[in-house]
Amino acid sequence: MTRSVAIIGTRGYPSYYGGFETAVRKLAPYLVDHGWDVTVYGRDGATRDDDPTRDPRVRTVTTRGTDTKSLSTLSYGFTSVFHAARRRPDVALVMNVANGFWLPILKARGIPTVVNVDGIEWDRAKWGRLAKAVFHTGARFTARFGTSMVYDSTVIAARWKDEFGLDGDFIPYGGDVPPALPVEPGLAHRGYVLVVARFVPENTIPEFIAAAEQIAEEHDVVIVGSSGYGGELDEAVEALAAARPRVRWLGHISDDQRLLALWQHAGAYFHGHSVGGTNPALVQAMAAGAPVVARDTLYNREVLSDDGAVFVQPEPASIAAGVTRLISDPALQERLTAVTRARATETYSWESVCAGYDAALTREMRGAATEMRREKKTA
Repeated sequence: MTRSVAIIGTRGYPSYYGGFETAVRKLAPYLVDHGWDVTVYGRDGATRDDDPTRDPRVRTVTTRGTDTKSLSTLSYGFTSVFHAARRRPDVALVMNVANGFWLPILKARGIPTVVNVDGIEWDRAKWGRLAKAVFHTGARFTARFGTSMVYDSTVIAARWKDEFGLDGDFIPYGGDVPPALPVEPGLAHRGYVLVVARFVPENTIPEFIAAAEQIAEEHDVVIVGSSGYGGELDEAVEALAAARPRVRWLGHISDDQRLLALWQHAGAYFHGHSVGGTNPALVQAMAAGAPVVARDTLYNREVLSDDGAVFVQPEPASIAAGVTRLISDPALQERLTAVTRARATETYSWESVCAGYDAALTREMRGAATEMRREKKTA
């Protein structure tokens, strides 16, 4: 018997925007293979119809919304939820607590929900006071109206248990160990420093830019990412690349193989994310074999383990010292690569991630069916 699931809250399938989108690219075909009828909701223009990785068995629906930093998630979430409520799938996988405002609609239609809460958005520096309040209220709605929660980090799970009294499923992000890939033209294996991140303050981008001034005196520096909306950090990276010939700014990269190659051959990968849970880019960097310099946070230590990286403080001098130490020490590079690649394979494989979602969705679908039968008997 075919089971139906609606996936709500991402930019669509297949999309390369961020961690949710990467997860859906892996998860949607997996669920189809395991007997699900999968519909992924998205935004017009956020996917490529000619993408060779697209699985034609995955149904896609685009809805309307407002493409602004503050309203895009809420507006597209509402139109997606409204459409899904009319179709009544057996269960919905909802990404991001901002969509918690619309969970009462699904609940009223008898559609159980599995909600990936993402990080603690109301703690993030990129949001103003109003946006933080919106996310926190969305989290309260999620806690009240969501059927079950998914946490991509045990630290996030503990925070939700403490604040909302909710347990849930620990399902992190995954990574694939890639085959040997060619080095980016003009670069050398283990000869450059790499950062891959969205340009927001909590990813330690301002501090890395300052550190790169010193690092680029002796080493190549490759920067992948942007803010997505332009702004001061984009301008600062552009100016740095113009002033320093050893700095390359590649912008956003949607070519998975190129990005994997950059991680695979990096001499030091700086990961400055300070909020969120299990970061998808970090897990994939680990699987690709990148030696890591990481901002010292509970989240990053959970994923990397205490001996899996050079940990630094969010200060230019500390970042520059840690990066210079790692890129200058081949033995340390090899040791960290071995530790993190093994950890990625054992704990953060896409097979186990997708199986976790399959189990959670199946459990909630069956629970809803059992409850419906019970209500009919007592009616």
